Amino acid sequence: MTQSIYITSAEGHSGKSSVALGVLDALSRVTPRAGVFRPIARSTAERDYVLEMLLDHDSVDLEYDDCVGVTYDDVRDDADAALARIVERYKAVEARCDAVVIIGSDYTDVGSPAELAYNARIAANLGAPVLLVLGGRAQQGHSETLGLSVARTPQEVGQIASLAISELQHERAALFAVIANRADADHLDPIVASVRQVVDAAPFAGAEGRTVPVWALPEDRFLIAPSVRGVLRSVEGELIKGDPALLTREVLGVVVAGMSMVNVLPRLQESAVVVIPADRTEVLLAALLANASGTFPSLAGIVLNGGFELPDAIVRLIDGLGSPLPIIATDLGTYDTAVRIMNTRGRLAADSQHRYDTALALFERHVDTELLTSELGVARPSVVTPLMFEYGLVDRARTDRRRIVLPEGNDDRVLRAAATVLSRGIADLTILGEPIEVRGRAIELGIDIRDAEVLSPFDAVHVDKFATEYARLRAHKGVTYAQAADTVTDVSYFGTLMVHLGLADGMVSGAAHTTAHTIRPAFEIIKTAPGVSVVSSVFLMALADRVLVYGDCAVIPDPTSEQLADIAVSSAATAEQFGIAPRVAMLSYSTGESGTGADVEKVRTATALVRERAPELLVEGPIQYDAAADAAVARAKMPGSAVAGRATVFVFPDLNTGNNTYKAVQRSAGAVAIGPVLQGLNKPINDLSRGALVDDIVNTIAITAIQAQGGAR
Repeated sequence: MTQSIYITSAEGHSGKSSVALGVLDALSRVTPRAGVFRPIARSTAERDYVLEMLLDHDSVDLEYDDCVGVTYDDVRDDADAALARIVERYKAVEARCDAVVIIGSDYTDVGSPAELAYNARIAANLGAPVLLVLGGRAQQGHSETLGLSVARTPQEVGQIASLAISELQHERAALFAVIANRADADHLDPIVASVRQVVDAAPFAGAEGRTVPVWALPEDRFLIAPSVRGVLRSVEGELIKGDPALLTREVLGVVVAGMSMVNVLPRLQESAVVVIPADRTEVLLAALLANASGTFPSLAGIVLNGGFELPDAIVRLIDGLGSPLPIIATDLGTYDTAVRIMNTRGRLAADSQHRYDTALALFERHVDTELLTSELGVARPSVVTPLMFEYGLVDRARTDRRRIVLPEGNDDRVLRAAATVLSRGIADLTILGEPIEVRGRAIELGIDIRDAEVLSPFDAVHVDKFATEYARLRAHKGVTYAQAADTVTDVSYFGTLMVHLGLADGMVSGAAHTTAHTIRPAFEIIKTAPGVSVVSSVFLMALADRVLVYGDCAVIPDPTSEQLADIAVSSAATAEQFGIAPRVAMLSYSTGESGTGADVEKVRTATALVRERAPELLVEGPIQYDAAADAAVARAKMPGSAVAGRATVFVFPDLNTGNNTYKAVQRSAGAVAIGPVLQGLNKPINDLSRGALVDDIVNTIAITAIQAQGGAR
């Protein structure tokens, strides 16, 4: 049976979309088919950005048009007919999902005091319990986007809860939970207590012995701040200079530069947009130079108003500066430009990773997601989807945080991944690079890496310490201290020595370096674990309903029987470390005793060695892939085997076979290939693909942290 939850609020601007994202993310951890539904679309003129953001979540596989019920016009014309249409369209979504997050209306229809009552009526007719979102801040004046709002007291939040719960009760909607969002961070407990008192006094609260959960989420200025892209849209402007990637940065203030350069500079603010008349080119150049100097606040962007064209000489000068700071041109006057910027609301969207991560981190920190999903009756299924497996990695990494070093601090993907890792509490991080450059670029990108250690690979104290150790380790190769001092400033050697000396628990690199560059220092310094003769790799292949382990697909071109046995034992240990019960298939073109030849004999010998070295392991070989993976084929080719048809660890006879097979399965079966995960080293070092996406880097950091938690390699 599909489980659903209806998220609604008593007023606008409550931050309901961030709560909806948190709920959807929590459900995605325990169910393979999550869905979203919007009963009343916020606009007919443009697509609903909240719905689009939720549909962009990896767990959702639905089309936009299928997830919309009706419009505000439909409700005004005939509320009963609109309700019938909502129920009909919702049922079509429900039939395709295990759990559905339903997002109530946004109070965009002015003059509808009964909007909460209508949302409650919808929830009752859909049979969905209500998660009530209360606004923790009161709007003052026309805009609250840049700090023009005031925190409500616990008593005021309680009063709003009382009125809203009465409306729900009147429409016979079931109350599931209450979240006070954007609440005063200094009074979260009193706010929860005030709302709890109201909830407990409600006639229908605690029905069937159930206690209605109450949570409070603190205000976070980044979640309500507009982005530079939002400002561009509001002023109907055009990006004429700067890096488009920086349009996602949050705007935390506005500076109207209507005075001379000397008077503007002291008024610059961190993450502000500076509004400059387009004919005041000396102020424009001063703002660009101030932003690049490092001695003034870092700006979010510049808006040139008035519609004047920049002179060619000024354009050449700006191009020569090479500043990535976005410069937006608008035809509006100064007053209209400033007003529009002040009234620009922040949007929670998937393309703003910082905002997205912040919303999820706040929700995870303040809401008991395990209680939420269990109270909804969403049980963990037997299947494990790729997304659920990735969530499992993150949860495992968080249980015992480790420090991971990232040598490639000059790569934007690495910085974005680092921000996600830090905000989600996955690991502690050391990023290599010149601190002023790394932190400056992070500020430009609008991401938060303040909690990371940023360390220069030319730091004199560390270089001396590392050079001494490297010279000692490589003395048998004739390496002198002077040679070592030159070598260890290479980021891969520097990071590897940090792991070797216990300054970090693991290393992730390779986004901008070759595999050889990443792992060669590990061979020289970290070396193999006791009882292991070779370093090998596996890919964690997340299929639609389970996760398999493929090895070796990246390191050893043509392993011997002894090396194959090592790969099998290491791969089984890796599988176990990630919660996969190891059943090892030693792959060949022959199954059992049916074939002969040097390649088959190599696998047969390797299988015997595995049984000798690890008699507790379930292993079968030689065996063909179909007999290892398909139960029907296994019954015909190898009946009675504990591995055939049920294998979870697939050991390939050579790199050519393994590499091609994992790529074929990845492309043709839609599997998510996580890796390569290196195994056999004394301490975890992992290599990234140079085409790695931000999510790939986050997953690899989580994997490395988990490897560092346990001894198995």
